Amino acid sequence: MLQSTTLAFLSGLQANNSKPWFDAQRPAYEAAKADFLALATDLLTGVEAADPAIAASHLQPKKCVFRINRDVRFSADKSPYKSNFGAWFNAGGKGAPTAGYYLNLEPGGSFVAGGLYMPEAAALAAIRQEIDYDLPAFERLLAGAEFSRYFSGLSQENTLKRPPKGYEADNPALPYLKLKSFTAAHPLTDADVLAPGFRTHVTDAFRGLQPLVEFLNRGLN
Repeated sequence: MLQSTTLAFLSGLQANNSKPWFDAQRPAYEAAKADFLALATDLLTGVEAADPAIAASHLQPKKCVFRINRDVRFSADKSPYKSNFGAWFNAGGKGAPTAGYYLNLEPGGSFVAGGLYMPEAAALAAIRQEIDYDLPAFERLLAGAEFSRYFSGLSQENTLKRPPKGYEADNPALPYLKLKSFTAAHPLTDADVLAPGFRTHVTDAFRGLQPLVEFLNRGLN
């Protein structure tokens, strides 16, 4: 199970986001980082078993985990560190514009998510075309038992007010075609995170996302 000290470190970082505090807590950070990497390593094994495209990518766990340092060059918020640990598993690795699986670990704000967030114009057009072409399959996967166990549907964030160019207002797929992201998320409490079955919980949720990820990546190929 994940160590409670890992959440405790992140809680401290939320309250004291500064380099002097971080430097003083370096041993606690290194222990928390190792704990999260061990979790990410286990989760990658589970994702590889559920998604052949991930298995074929031969991802390295360290490459799936995001750095804790923030890029503050263009941000009004100059806090030097993120207050969360994040891991992203997708075909081709973090540099590839493919759908995948994400875990966010953050005191009071942890979640499991998956899909594709704000794809570029060409990828967005390709996914919309795939949904329009095979709407029944897309709706079946969203209604599937494994998906529905953890996810209530796709996020409605970043939705067009009008039909996208090339699609009519009476298109039955319009609620999905108006989306600019194709993601689903499942919240996790701190108690969930520290429970003995946490790894299984996240792996099962990732398994529920696999049909969505596969469908989106098929549209991109």
